[in-house]
Amino acid sequence: MLSHAFNMDGRAASLTITDKMPYLLEAGVQPIVFSAITGLKDARFPHKQFLAWGPAAFRFDFRHWIANKYGRGFIYKILTRTVSIVLAPLIGIEKFILGYSSQWSWAIPAFVRGYFLIRAGKIDVVYSIGSAWSAHLAGVWLKKATGVKLISEVHDPLVIRRSADDQGFAKPKNRDARFRHYLEVQLCKYSDYVWWFTDGAIHYAKVRNPNLNTPGNAQGFVVMPGANPPGEGGQESFHVYEQYLNLCHFGSLANDRSLSMVLKAANSLFKKYPEAREHLRVHAYGAPLDALSIAAIKQYDYGDILFAHGRLEKDPLTGKSGREQVAERMQKADVLILLHGNDEWCAEYIPSKFYDYLWSGRPIWGITHRNPQLDQMLLDRKSYLSADGDDEGIAMALERIWLDWQKKELIKPIWDPVGVDQAVGVILNRVTH
Repeated sequence: MLSHAFNMDGRAASLTITDKMPYLLEAGVQPIVFSAITGLKDARFPHKQFLAWGPAAFRFDFRHWIANKYGRGFIYKILTRTVSIVLAPLIGIEKFILGYSSQWSWAIPAFVRGYFLIRAGKIDVVYSIGSAWSAHLAGVWLKKATGVKLISEVHDPLVIRRSADDQGFAKPKNRDARFRHYLEVQLCKYSDYVWWFTDGAIHYAKVRNPNLNTPGNAQGFVVMPGANPPGEGGQESFHVYEQYLNLCHFGSLANDRSLSMVLKAANSLFKKYPEAREHLRVHAYGAPLDALSIAAIKQYDYGDILFAHGRLEKDPLTGKSGREQVAERMQKADVLILLHGNDEWCAEYIPSKFYDYLWSGRPIWGITHRNPQLDQMLLDRKSYLSADGDDEGIAMALERIWLDWQKKELIKPIWDPVGVDQAVGVILNRVTH
């Protein structure tokens, strides 16, 4: 199993595979995991952690390793700054010559160690896992060098389209994007099985690679990754209405996935219902605020409306992991905000946080972009739904949430979470028959 981010607490790329492990072990799979040193070592099976051989990836991995070992205090700052200074010239050369994303070089040690294990007859199947594409690169190299069976899990689209009319055929100018385009072709040719997480993703991959699902080439399908229930198990929660209407967002933010649109809608709401100013609160967990959200806070003077809590790390006092703390805060929210983004790739992408949201039992307010599959999943479970870019529709949705909260009648979602067990079942059913 090639997974660069394996066992990194709270990382979607990690959780998507680590959540599968209990079900794979139960099914009789005997894994040997290759990962970077950025996560915690797993004692349930052989877990080999490699430093990447390139300077940029070494710096990235080293920072996380030091943080895991010593925390992010004085030692972390001194060591990481020293390493950054020493490696800066080499990183510049690497970027100039290749121009790839930093983790590419992790493929080299993963390939070398994998090659000798395969030649020794200890490996039956290589399973390459995103999101860092170095895992897929190592998988393709191993397939070509040894003929081993290769199965590949593509998390995010490798080819980023720019518009609804763009099918992804054009050769990108960016060298990393150009290589990802090449790698998609390689996976569709050399993998025995390859799967994506959305209908849109496999549709466009098939458009670019008509050989997909033909004899002698990769067999492609869709797997909804799902999520494991938090703590001892997910459950429909009994909600207590309190002084504030708490809207909570979990996960990364960016200018194309910004809470500024929620603040703009809040400004409209306060003009119509001035009393809402004293009750509405927006909470952001998991990442720093994006530039547009920061600008909106200043523009509207909403420093007392939007609160950024940052990433939740393991609590040394309670022993709770960041993931456990996130689950608790989700269940206490009045409404969970699901920001999809506004790029064209949203047509091929469903935020992994959506599956965690489903276990919370709380209403979801989805602000989505060009993804009928995601919209239907939200509507099937009863959710508030808006389209990104539709300022009037977003404002109307927030007004509805406000009025529902006042009456203590927020939407009661249909309890229908998507577990990881179904994902493992789909994968094993396809690759073992």
